[in-house]
This record gives sequence, C-alpha cells and structure tokens, in this order.
Amino acid sequence: MNVIALAGGVGGAKLADGLQRIVGENLAVVVNTGDDFELHGLRIAPDLDTVMYTLGGVANPETGWGIAGDTFNNLDMISRYGGEDWFRLGDRDLATHLLRTQMLRSGYTLTQATQNLARALGVRASILPMCNEPVMTIVITNAGELAFQEYFVHRRWQPVLKAYRFHGIDKARVTPEITAAFQSAHAIIFCPSNPFVSIEPILNVRGMRDLVQKTRVLKIAVSPIVGGEALKGPAGKMFAELGRAPSAYEVAKIYRGVIDRFVLDRVDEEQARAIKDLGMRVWITDTIMRDELERERLAREICEWVTK
Repeated sequence: MNVIALAGGVGGAKLADGLQRIVGENLAVVVNTGDDFELHGLRIAPDLDTVMYTLGGVANPETGWGIAGDTFNNLDMISRYGGEDWFRLGDRDLATHLLRTQMLRSGYTLTQATQNLARALGVRASILPMCNEPVMTIVITNAGELAFQEYFVHRRWQPVLKAYRFHGIDKARVTPEITAAFQSAHAIIFCPSNPFVSIEPILNVRGMRDLVQKTRVLKIAVSPIVGGEALKGPAGKMFAELGRAPSAYEVAKIYRGVIDRFVLDRVDEEQARAIKDLGMRVWITDTIMRDELERERLAREICEWVTK
C-alpha cells in the first residue's frame, strides 16, 4: 500500500515513523517548510530535519528534535563571540545544515538535497519538502510580526497571536516528486501536526489542495488536540487566540471538505457524533504515541482502517 503523509515537526514525525515501520519505502512524507529560515548563513529546515532524524533513527528521544547524544561546542563558541545562540544547533546537526546549504548553492533543489541527506541516514520512506521555493510563516502578534522560529523558539510562543501568513507562498509550486507520489497513492494521512502552521502551508502551495482533493483515495486526519490540549507545541494556545476552542471537533471543522475520516482519541469520544455530523467517519483509539511501539500500533490501525 502506498501512503502519503502530510506532516509538520515532532507530532507528525512520530506517526510518519510508525507508518515507515508498516509500509517502508511505500511511504512518502510531504513536510512543511514554512518554518525554514536562515541562520549564520545556513538554510535551517526544522520540520524536515525532525522528520528525517526521526525516520533515520537518530532523533533525540527526550526532545523529539535534534540528534541523540549531540554536543554543543560550536554553539558555546558562537555564544562566546556574542552571536545569536537562541536556536540550539548541535555539532552533528550543524553538518546537516552545512551540506544542505552547500547543495542548494550548487544548484540542487531542496527536494534533491533532502533526498541525499535522508538516504545517507538510511531513511526508507521518501521525505518530500512541500515545495522547492522558499516560504516563510509569519505570525502577527502583539509584539509585531515575527518569523515562526523567532516566535516559537526565541520568544517561546509567549506573544499573543492575532493572525498569520505565508510569505512567498504565491510563488510556491507542487514538485514533480509530490505529483508522482500522489499518482500512485492508496491513502493520504494528515499527521497530528498543527493545522494552522504545519498543514495549512502545505495545502496552500499552488496545486496542492487541488491534488489532495482530486486524488480518489481515502483521506484520514489524526487530531493533534487531545483532551483540549495540544500534544506538542503551541497549537492549543493558537486555537484559543484565534477564537477557536482547542478541540478535536474544531480540528475536524478545519479539515471539512478535504478529508473523509477522522482519528479521535478515546478521551474525546463524546465529540464523535459532532464530527460524524460533518460527514466524516470516525475511528476512536489511543492516539498518544509515547514510544516506538505505540507509533507502530497507531500506524497499523490506520492502515488497516484504510482497507475496511
């Protein structure tokens, strides 16, 4: 079975890892690049790297991002020089950014550079950036306009969110690699990633939403909100500040017209009827992935649901 997963960072990477354990090289993960930015002259791609490190088996299990056992000698020296040290680039992690930047400057597309790096880490799935063109998520807050990583990491998502936009999205196009993956897909899975700043930028790439909607396969979303809270990151706070209740039902409303089925955690079972009334079939299970076994178990359940 050929599966496409749409993913952001840590939460999306966990389910993508589970799916890779089930379908192996038949998985294509389309990853948000709206978080990408430049630091110290290097192209940093946080979500791409989180997915790549997780599927490559080298991710830091304590944080979900970065590389296990990494050291920070370079960061310590940058700090000593008075440079920007708010984004914690590890020494091994730095190699990824150096080589990615070198490849991009040599004429590689972001997709090609990502494929080379992922292959070296032994990733079996195809990791596909949502586009090759640079896109930057900008959040409008009470502290002004901030690039997403400035808001998320440097400011620790404390500013009050008013709105957001995707700078450069008008020039972004679906890549040939993504188009080819959709042509052979049997299912499209929306991972439990932030629907506003992880999944929405993917869908807003020109041609992507149309490609998703016209591909005649099941589209299944897994809620990133469980028990009224985000499993990871600022999603719950963003829901509230954008005037939405942080709930699985609100996630389903956002995806209405795009997906067919919705995976709901047991603690939110009372929302199942309302979600079904949106025209979706609902699967109720344990969606919190605390370890690799739970990632694989959830992925297997979803893949089995596709065939029912």
